[in-house]
Amino acid sequence: MGKQELSIGANCDRIATVQHEFLHALGFWHEQSRSDRDDYVRIMWDRIQSGKEHNFNTYDDQVSDSLNVPYDYTSVMHYSKTAFQNGTEPTIVTRISDFMDVIGQRMDFSDSDLLKLNRLYNCTTSLSFMDSCNFELENVCGMIQSSDDNADWQWVSQVPTGPESDHSSMGQCKGSGFFMHFNSSSVSVGATAMLESRIFYPKRGFQCLQFYLYNSGSENDQLNIYTREYSADDVTGTLTLVKEIKEIPKGSWQLHHVTLKVTNKFRVVFGGVRGAGASLGGLSLDDINLSETQCPHHIWHIKNFTQFIGSSSGTLYSPPFYSSKGYAFQIHLNLNHSTNAGIYFHLISGANDDQLQWPCPWQQATMTLLDQNPDIRQRMSNQRSVTTDPSMTTDNGNYFWDRPSKVGAVAFFPNGTQFRRGRGYGTSAFITHKRLKSRDFIKGDDVYILLTVEDISHLNSTQVQPSPPSPPSQTTVINDLCMNFKCENNGICIVQNGKAECRCLSGKDWWYMGERCERRGSTRDTIVIAASSTAAMFALMLIVTLVTVYCIRKKYQRRTSSNTTDLSLENQHAF
Repeated sequence: MGKQELSIGANCDRIATVQHEFLHALGFWHEQSRSDRDDYVRIMWDRIQSGKEHNFNTYDDQVSDSLNVPYDYTSVMHYSKTAFQNGTEPTIVTRISDFMDVIGQRMDFSDSDLLKLNRLYNCTTSLSFMDSCNFELENVCGMIQSSDDNADWQWVSQVPTGPESDHSSMGQCKGSGFFMHFNSSSVSVGATAMLESRIFYPKRGFQCLQFYLYNSGSENDQLNIYTREYSADDVTGTLTLVKEIKEIPKGSWQLHHVTLKVTNKFRVVFGGVRGAGASLGGLSLDDINLSETQCPHHIWHIKNFTQFIGSSSGTLYSPPFYSSKGYAFQIHLNLNHSTNAGIYFHLISGANDDQLQWPCPWQQATMTLLDQNPDIRQRMSNQRSVTTDPSMTTDNGNYFWDRPSKVGAVAFFPNGTQFRRGRGYGTSAFITHKRLKSRDFIKGDDVYILLTVEDISHLNSTQVQPSPPSPPSQTTVINDLCMNFKCENNGICIVQNGKAECRCLSGKDWWYMGERCERRGSTRDTIVIAASSTAAMFALMLIVTLVTVYCIRKKYQRRTSSNTTDLSLENQHAF
């Protein structure tokens, strides 16, 4: 029906709300509007605000299609239990009580949301996804051992000196839980083990490699990340070192991101290197994900996390980080509330402040609580973004995002170094403690918050440049050409190749057609016409057949009569 304008209002500027509105534009009702809704939830009509009852309508299966996907309590399209309530009691009650605090999530698409979206639009490939590997199958995701090394990576489920289990399941599933291990204790210093991925075919020219790494060997063992890129002139591939990972902490799984920029078909190569010093174990790899997306700029790793939830000691500040423009910042995670976790972005005094623009203009900070599901496609991470508006002021008239040394408060790093911290901006309702304890936000008592700060000033085009009169807009052209070209039966006028045309309505078994949508067609009419045509053709063929038979008989009779006459004359001559 044409362009749809989506409105994202105040306090709705989070990614899941944007996803929710886009799904409406793509053809999705709310999940609780399904025809089978009452099998899974009960609507408490007397608790709904007057005049808001229509938000809880259902649509029968002639109007709405569930696409053969089960009812989804985790859908980003599902209302929460408190939607449009007129008091304190829930308006939606799930028939399985465990889902009362699940419905209404606004973190990310659910698996079923994406399944339905792909089915509706017949999508079978992804623009950004390339690979996910948790090493659960013996084919180790198609990876191969290189012949240009001194040792091999081994497919194992545990190592005596660590790790005791894989990262995917953390040892919770018996008979499963595998990872790849390079035993550096069995080789000499300088020995290498190269593990190469299957071949990938990039589409976008930039990739993010994510994986978990465990070190139980020497503190000098290292992991090198390479790409092997192929071309028509180089069928063996060119090996390029992308990153050296050194000083790997020992005794726990650590998350790593590596940015790749590959345009030709390629492999990712993991190169373990035996370092100097004693080793009783080695390096282990698990949960590898490769996608054609941008990597986060920074990772905040919080260990022993559960002790802080709901605790008076639950006020956590990240280490200092720097944005690509040079602004220093910190993240504040507030866990001491009884039900919710809050998250805030702070500018802090840094080494580049004299060279930077103040107040800080249009830097967008995105803070993502990582869902550590092994497969990137099944994650429902929770994120919030904050943008530094240079015109924003505080109650006392100061610019909110001004130089921290000017408007910030004195603070101290753990090592005692003094600095200035500006006021924080974010939300006190980042995630509930119940949701925080769900999925894989906390894994091995570790939490990861991914951080990216981008300059988005180019999106804020406020300066109007004088320009000569512009030609009529496309909308004006359409209105002019369609003014005297009326489409019947609710058809839509469009402009195609400079000419007004009608786009006609259609249904499951009916449609309008003709230059102005003036004629109606249907499956039934088509069947009747086909049947009539068949009958008419049969009748015509029958007539033709009868006429042909008649003519042949007449001709045969005349020929027989002539032969009889000839025979009689011959007999007469013979006498």
